[in-house]
Amino acid sequence: PHPQRPRDPAGGTVVAMGGLGWPPPPLLPLLLSLLSPWRWGAAAAAGTAMAGSCPPRCVCASNILSCSQAALSSVPAPLPRFTAVLDLSHNNVTRLRADWAPGRLAHLHALLLAHNGLSFVSTEAFAHVPHLRHLDLSSNRLRALEENLFSDLAELEVLLLYNNEIAAVDRTAFENLSRLRKLYLGQNRISRFPLELLRDGTRLPQLALLDLSANRLRSLPVGDLQALPAWLRDRLYLHGNPLACDCPLFQLVARGRRRRLSAVMDFQEELRCFLPSSPVAPVGILTLAGRQPLNCSEAREAVLEGHLGDTVTLGCDTRLRGVRSRHWVTPGGERVLEEGGNGSAALLANGSLQLRGLRPEDAGTYACWVGGPLLNETLYVELLVHNFTLHGPHDTLNTAYTTLVGCILSVVLVLIYLYLTPCRCCCCRGGAEKPPPPRDDSINSSVLSATPNHAVLGVPGEPARSRSASAAGPGQNGRFKGGGTPQAPPRHGPKAQRKVSDPDSVSSVFSDTPIVV
Repeated sequence: PHPQRPRDPAGGTVVAMGGLGWPPPPLLPLLLSLLSPWRWGAAAAAGTAMAGSCPPRCVCASNILSCSQAALSSVPAPLPRFTAVLDLSHNNVTRLRADWAPGRLAHLHALLLAHNGLSFVSTEAFAHVPHLRHLDLSSNRLRALEENLFSDLAELEVLLLYNNEIAAVDRTAFENLSRLRKLYLGQNRISRFPLELLRDGTRLPQLALLDLSANRLRSLPVGDLQALPAWLRDRLYLHGNPLACDCPLFQLVARGRRRRLSAVMDFQEELRCFLPSSPVAPVGILTLAGRQPLNCSEAREAVLEGHLGDTVTLGCDTRLRGVRSRHWVTPGGERVLEEGGNGSAALLANGSLQLRGLRPEDAGTYACWVGGPLLNETLYVELLVHNFTLHGPHDTLNTAYTTLVGCILSVVLVLIYLYLTPCRCCCCRGGAEKPPPPRDDSINSSVLSATPNHAVLGVPGEPARSRSASAAGPGQNGRFKGGGTPQAPPRHGPKAQRKVSDPDSVSSVFSDTPIVV
């Protein structure tokens, strides 16, 4: 007989297991009961995480968080740390404090806050977003850009500040923005041109676009703007400002039109200024050519003048960026390709052509060919060489030397004229007077002649003597010296009186030589 199977107290048959006859433990219900709390807790936590990753009234798509037109008065929190683009435009976020982001958003590269009525931005507001590259603060109510406002954004490339109420811009507001390429400041209340942003290219070295249109600028630093490279002037927007008309402003805009710069060609009708005679109605800047009262004339583009022996540098002011290659072609058709060059022409590192020791044959039109990533451009520079060295660096010494020699020669000539030129009066004073022509009644005839003339008859027995000798006293060396010219006795007839010569001349001539009769 077979043994009976054991039954449970409920009267059911118990299936033997393993031949032991023991009932099986309830493993599946136990496992399910143990796993149920973990499963529902994980699901709840996942749901909570899903809800926290995308704030209410926002739309999340991958790493883009869009909260536009959500009637927000503050930045929603918490923000997912993986957010790369955050759009908060068209809301009511009026203040951006330093704690608007609870933590560091290392992946955020675009922040849009346009159309919020924003009037305050903390100087520490961007400390949590160091990798931000695009910042849109346009169409708000910002009135001033404070000191070092954007200094934490070292990687910023595009900054939009147009359509605000900005009237004051601190000189350090854009410090440490070495990668900024586009700056939009149009439609504000700026009255001073921020030249420090462009001067020397050290503050914003990568800046390629500056929009200052529709502000309150009345004057421009034309000389400094003209010295800017053409690729920067190509995107320097100045239309819509109440500028005062003058000829330098006209020449700046006219050169931009001749170079076909975008800032001029796209807004010719809006480039206007006010004449001093009519400060109410603006006129087109490009219409000032020959117009009274300014009567401006266009300056020639790229014309350089030099003199013989000078060293000049021809600039290749292209409006293209990212130039890949460039070379120059001389008026004689010679191509200058490599840096350094040969002879008198040398290609510099910045693309300019340097000419040393100018010669007359160097004059002419030089062409600079520029190859860019998308376009090519050819620039022409005309060189005029004057056939003299008036303004050379060595001519200053020559001019001074010539002046010095001329002064010395003038002094020498004056001295010669005063001290070495013969003077008739001086010579006549020390020399012998020309003796008068001989006459019949002169002493010469009485001395030299053996027969005395005009002998005076005296007492008988005494020899006859000359009238002059009898009147003279004893002289030197035993000679007689006449005391003067005696008066001739009066005569009657046509020859009433004769003059007698002075015997000094005779005695001086014959000295001590005795005369034998």
